[in-house]
Amino acid sequence: MAWYEKTQLGVKTDYIHAYDPGLLCPLERREGREALELTGAPLPFHGVDIWHNYEVSWLDPHGKPQVAIARITVPADSPCLIESKSMKLYFNSLNQHRFADRQAVIDCAAADLSHSAGASVRVELLPVNAACSLTTLEGTCLDDLPLEDCDFTPNPGHLKADQAEHVEETLHSNLLRSNCPVTGQPDWGSVQIRYSGPKINREGLLRYLISFREHNDFHEQCVERIYRDILRHCTPEQLTVFACYTRRGGLDINPWRSNAEALPDRLPRLSRQ
Repeated sequence: MAWYEKTQLGVKTDYIHAYDPGLLCPLERREGREALELTGAPLPFHGVDIWHNYEVSWLDPHGKPQVAIARITVPADSPCLIESKSMKLYFNSLNQHRFADRQAVIDCAAADLSHSAGASVRVELLPVNAACSLTTLEGTCLDDLPLEDCDFTPNPGHLKADQAEHVEETLHSNLLRSNCPVTGQPDWGSVQIRYSGPKINREGLLRYLISFREHNDFHEQCVERIYRDILRHCTPEQLTVFACYTRRGGLDINPWRSNAEALPDRLPRLSRQ
């Protein structure tokens, strides 16, 4: 069975009103990483996938609705990622379920998501009126660089680095777009690249990022492809790739991969999220 046949993507779905952890759809990361030649050896990165769910609701013991924003952290070395529509359906199944308190919601969701991913998943519930400052990605934005005749299939041949000049810098672009591998719907994102090593040609890097425009893949696998291609073609000693994808269906996904840094205490939230 092909991976996409395991999901509810592109399928008319009945929304379940009773708690059902069976709605979660795990997909083996191995299937995507085999295409990137990232299996059979230690991963060249560590990282996490940070989700935000802006549509979390449940009932208190008296039947009164409660709402929150969930921050969900899935380790990149988990055997499985969780398909996004199934994540939405699962959280919807909590809407009419009574919980003793917020901690009971956290414990339930963390246990169910950890079981699905095959590793410990962290769940936080944030008040919907919590202060949350919007910001921008760090470093120099590449988007105003002049380009002509862009191509729209991932092309690592655009990636070049000057081996004679070593730098430490942070670059970012808001022009990342890829597509759902089943429905073809566009996934919009911003990507930040922090590295030290041979200086990466900025025009070539921007061309490369733009070349994902007609590529069909999950957010997590796009980021791992970007990481692998930069590592191979530009040979940085240290590399961190972080993407902020825009919200769809109440969810945003933010994959973070690095061979050097520890995960920051808080990652930025952008205006498109």
